[in-house]
Order: sequence, then structure tokens, then C-alpha cells
Amino acid sequence: MGGSQASRARVARRIATAAAYGGGGLGLLGVGLAGVLLTESRMAVRAIGLLEGDPPHADGVYGEAFADPADRRAPLVLAFLGDSTAAGLGVRRARETPGALLASGLASVAERRVRLVNVARSGARSSDLARQVEAALVARPEVAVVMIGANDVTRHAPAARSVRELGEAVGRLVSAGCRVVVGTCPDLGTIKPVRPPLRWVARRVSRQLAAAQTIAVVEAGGRTVSLGSLLGPEFAARPELFAADRYHPSAQGYATAAMALLPSLCAVLELWPQDVPAAGTPVEPQAVLPMAVAAAAAAGRSGTEVSAAGPANGTWRWATLKQRFRLALPGGEEAGAAVPAEGAAAPPDASANSHPEADDAGATKR
Repeated sequence: MGGSQASRARVARRIATAAAYGGGGLGLLGVGLAGVLLTESRMAVRAIGLLEGDPPHADGVYGEAFADPADRRAPLVLAFLGDSTAAGLGVRRARETPGALLASGLASVAERRVRLVNVARSGARSSDLARQVEAALVARPEVAVVMIGANDVTRHAPAARSVRELGEAVGRLVSAGCRVVVGTCPDLGTIKPVRPPLRWVARRVSRQLAAAQTIAVVEAGGRTVSLGSLLGPEFAARPELFAADRYHPSAQGYATAAMALLPSLCAVLELWPQDVPAAGTPVEPQAVLPMAVAAAAAAGRSGTEVSAAGPANGTWRWATLKQRFRLALPGGEEAGAAVPAEGAAAPPDASANSHPEADDAGATKR
């Protein structure tokens, strides 16, 4: 294991341990950079600006075209929780939001209607998840997606407290019979207006938080997918993957994140194919590693899923690290283009929404 990955694993385990035992003040950085970082943070905020309006309203039933007309079951309920990224801020149409994309993708795989209930809010931090869980549970979701963490970093929330709040939210959902997939904190070092040394610090802090989030989520009964480097070098070179504020993803950026999450969302519902491939057919790479090591490895590679690999073993917990998704590299397909893992299909057009008239509802100004 490389030095940076080993360091990330140690920090992640310290944060997760502090979270488990109620610590709230464990930080990720020393105070030496405080003055420089404060100045850089203010400059970055001014450069980024704000998107006006609210995200498009995408709640509704998806997948009528995929469902058997004789299927009388109620739609499968998918809850979406988190911050502006989960809400879909930065796009104009409901069908372009990650919730709509995943609802349509899940409907096509399950061949069943899916009802999306999105309680995510712009500006939300992990401390807001308790209220969102309460709102989501009213709909009795069978599965939930959580995307959180960026605002915890940018607003300097104590890491251990943020991780504890996320773990508690996941635990509450799991206790209610809901399966949970968490897209961990994105790599904030890719935001164009952020300059060194803040860019380097943002990358380090966001990856450390993502690793600690993974430990808490898996131990609470959920699974995680790393979204970090989906906004990494390949995306940094492609401005069309960001919205007008150069901070939130564009429609294409959200589609790539949705493709990374879809296989894990289907797998947690036991909908993803588990057949043994024929000889010579590539399989999804996976490994069983100590929890902190798996979390650190996933934080540095986009589209990597981490799930529990069995009960606690002494002081160690083990996790399965699975790479379900990859990005095409320069020289292959279009540089930075999203490519599903073997056997995966891109999310279908969300026009399968049974409420197509909602496509332009709540359009935002960019």
C-alpha cells in the first residue's frame, strides 16, 4: 500500500473511531495554514459565485415503459438524501438530475416502476441528515441514495462529528428496512477557482473525509461508492462536465456520477447479474481488505464500491472492494468519457418518467 494511501487509512480510522466514541473536535489539518487557507477560501467563494433558483423538482414515478402492464405491485420507492449535488442543482430539467437518472436506470434493470422521493437540500451538511431521514421514512423507501460531504469540508465542520452524523443516518435507514448506498465526498481539489495551496488541501481533506465516511457507512449496514475522482483529472480537463458556476456538475457530469452509482444501487437490491462469466471474459475486480485500507483505496479511485465482507474479526473489520465502473483514458474512447463496468448499461433517458410534463419544472437560471 502506497504511503499516501496508508496515511489516508490511518486518518480515516482515527476519524471514524472518534466519531464512534462521540468525539467532535478531531480535525484534518494543523493550524499553520489557517491564515492562508482562510484568504484562499474567500477568494474561491467569490470566484465560484452562486447558482440562482432551486434544483428542478424530479419527484414522481419512473419506468412505466419498462414495467409489465400486468404487474400490480406498488412502485419501488427510491429516496434521495444529501446536499445540492443530490438535489441536482446546476441543471435545468428534472430528467437531468441524478435522482431521475437513477430512478430510470433502476426501473429499466428491475423492469418495475420506481417512485423517486428526493428530500435533499442545497447547502445541506451531515448535521441535516437526521431531518432528511425523518422526511424520507414517511414514504417507506426500500432503497436510499445519500450524497453528502462537500459542505462539511467547505464550512469546516468537525470531521468526526460529520462522520458520526452520517453513520447515524444510515443506521436509522437500515433499521427501518431500507438499503443504503452513499456517494462519498467528492474531490474538491478539482474546482477551477480553487488555487494552490487550497486546492491541494481541499483534495487531501475531501479524500480523508470520504474514507472515514466509508468506514462509518459500512459499519452501519450500508455500502459506499467513491465519487471523488469522477471530478478528478479527466473532468478537470473537460469544463462541460461542470455547471456555469464551475462548482456543481452539469447534466453530463451528473450522468457520469449516476452511471457510477447505478450498479451498486442495483446490487444492493440483488438485481445486478451474478452469473459466472465465460472463460476469458473480464470480471469486476474485487478484493477483501481491512476496512480502513479498503476505505482509503476507494477514496482514491472513482466508481469503487465498498461493502461489508463479514462480521468483526477481533479489532478488524473487513470489507469487499469492488471496481464496478471505470473512466476511459486518453487514447481509447473520448478522453474522460464515462464507461460502465463490464455488463453495465448507461442509465436510460429519464423520459421514461410517468410525469414527462415535469421535465422543465423548477428550471434554474445558470
